[in-house]
Amino acid sequence: MSMASDRLLRRLEWQVIRRLDGRLKGAHRTVWHGTGIDFTDLREYTPEDDVRHIDWNVTARLDEPYIRQYTEERDLTAWLVLDRSASMRFTATEHGKDSVLNDLAVCLARMLSHGGNRVGAILYDNQAQQVIPPHTGRHHTLRMAHEIVKPPPVPSKAITDLAGMLRTAAATARRRSLVFVLSDFIGDRGWERELGKLAWRHEVVVIRIVDPVELDLPDLGLIVVEDAETGQQVLVDTSDPLLRQRLAGEVQAREAALAAAMGQAGVTAHRITTDQDLVGALVRMVRESRLQSRGRRR
Repeated sequence: MSMASDRLLRRLEWQVIRRLDGRLKGAHRTVWHGTGIDFTDLREYTPEDDVRHIDWNVTARLDEPYIRQYTEERDLTAWLVLDRSASMRFTATEHGKDSVLNDLAVCLARMLSHGGNRVGAILYDNQAQQVIPPHTGRHHTLRMAHEIVKPPPVPSKAITDLAGMLRTAAATARRRSLVFVLSDFIGDRGWERELGKLAWRHEVVVIRIVDPVELDLPDLGLIVVEDAETGQQVLVDTSDPLLRQRLAGEVQAREAALAAAMGQAGVTAHRITTDQDLVGALVRMVRESRLQSRGRRR
């Protein structure tokens, strides 16, 4: 293992994970994983049940809605699906999106494996994918950190195939798992169906990593803007009020469309900006997940 990965894990254990221990109550599996993963029985559907657990074959056969019942396993398998595409290299602040992704992935791996859970990872770019099989323990987290911080191959100058990334995750995670998707979700559209299919089989948590500039373009006068995915450059007058108004409208529409797509897929979705404190962001994510889980059970 490299010295860089060991330093990263030690830094995060001291700066983030130790601080989280006093602020997160309850097992990490109950925060993000509200249902069991072993099928045990069928029973009639009630209005309080999660419709995603309806067994449609039995329902069609008996002409009455039935749901599948599950029991909790002692441990779970978690997958980290990491977007390593060109747009994740963009940075306008002290920490780039790729740096935040690395820190967040290692923190999640350490938190989950600390409880005896198995954690694997999928490092994805259009032309290069790496799978780290799930395992448990600090040594495995250190190995994951080593692969995550390793400089990736030069990303392709093409729009990220988000649908392909989600298909890869579905094909890799054979057993029902807790799947974290870490991405900026900048890429080709058409990923919504694949996200819904992934969420039908697994418990999916989406974490969008966003640079603040992508949400609110600062007034910097004339600047050259480059598309990180394609390399296309354009001269932009960021002082133009009409341009700023149009961009603000596009951002608002994009955020609303993303939220709608996540909700339709039945996915828990969070957004972290690169200027946020990681501890505060993780605490907020846990609270939001608990509230959403309670809402689904009502």
